[in-house]
Amino acid sequence: MHHATPLISTIVGGIVLAFILGAVASRLRLPPLIGYLCAGIVVGPHTPGYTADQALAPELAELGVILLMFGVGLHFSIKDLMAVKRIAIPGAVVQIGIATLMGMLVAWGFGWSWGQGLVYGLALSVASTVVLLKALQERNLVESPQGRIAVGWLIVEDLAMVLALVLLPAMAGLLAGAGEIASDAGPGTGEVMLAIFATLGKVAAFVAVMLVIGRRFIPWMLERIVWTGNREMFRLGVLATALGVAYGAYALFGVSFALGAFFAGMVLAESEFSHRAAEESLPLRDAFAVLFFVSVGMLFDPMVLVNDPWGVLATVFIIVVGKSLAALGIVRAFGHAGQTGMTIAVSLAQIGEFSFILASLGVYLKILPERGQALILAGALLSIMLNPVLFHMLDLYTARRARGADPQPA
Repeated sequence: MHHATPLISTIVGGIVLAFILGAVASRLRLPPLIGYLCAGIVVGPHTPGYTADQALAPELAELGVILLMFGVGLHFSIKDLMAVKRIAIPGAVVQIGIATLMGMLVAWGFGWSWGQGLVYGLALSVASTVVLLKALQERNLVESPQGRIAVGWLIVEDLAMVLALVLLPAMAGLLAGAGEIASDAGPGTGEVMLAIFATLGKVAAFVAVMLVIGRRFIPWMLERIVWTGNREMFRLGVLATALGVAYGAYALFGVSFALGAFFAGMVLAESEFSHRAAEESLPLRDAFAVLFFVSVGMLFDPMVLVNDPWGVLATVFIIVVGKSLAALGIVRAFGHAGQTGMTIAVSLAQIGEFSFILASLGVYLKILPERGQALILAGALLSIMLNPVLFHMLDLYTARRARGADPQPA
């Protein structure tokens, strides 16, 4: 038997270490996500000891992205978004704009082009679905008014990032050359616009197929599987839908795996079997999501904390302070209570999976420098670690206000 098993060793090493360090993080009352990222650092090329396969890890990460985006689509609810649309839509758009501008300003200080700053700022503008929902669930806030606003806000951010992931490859030539002297070989404005319109046309064609055909066929198919009473086949059907639509979107329409998986989940979310599909696919989604975060951790070089402390500090400042203050100001401007504003501000004071995906794509397209990806990863790690602390401070503040509001005994 051939004993060169890089795929097995990469999966086993990543999952086992993620389990151990995730358990340690949970013991320390930190999100397990921190442990998964640290597991990636341990098996990455920047630390001594065992190093996971550098070629296989990105492909496993792509599967993780597909299943993550499928899960986002499954939980996407137009009804929930419409219930808080008056604040969630303009609030998220304005907050993304402010955070992106802050990122571009910092990038200008680094000497980067505006195209590099745009990708860097966008990556800092979107919060982690995993971290936000986990924090709200722990405090039973998901169904509260502030929880509904935060989730709606997050949905708008996710949709904006999906659009960014679609348009980024089409605009790669323009963004990569931004700030540089144009050469004859560089893409002209007309070529860039043509590429953008072509990309949007392919996306529109894919969306039309999903809404006209997929919206009918996928629920019909799963309904027939449910009638058989075979739970294993239902689970396999859900997985085949996520992976099949994602790959079909890429192969037939040139659309990203992420967008294909998102629409597969969104179409399935309208089915009466959506909750069961989410439950059945959850273990596999969680497993590959762990591998995704491990692969992201493999890219992180801990020496960036020593070699580029001011860059890391500026990145964390935008995420934790700048973005949160922007969200707080927006919520208060819409007339909501300070408690609601602070809950949403703290909820958004971190970045996660979309930031990793956007940063990886930016580096792959040669738009974002590797320093930018390192700073984004460092900002994600530190902001996720700080988020429970911020929520704890908010809990203490809320409890103190509640005690102050109680009538004093005579």
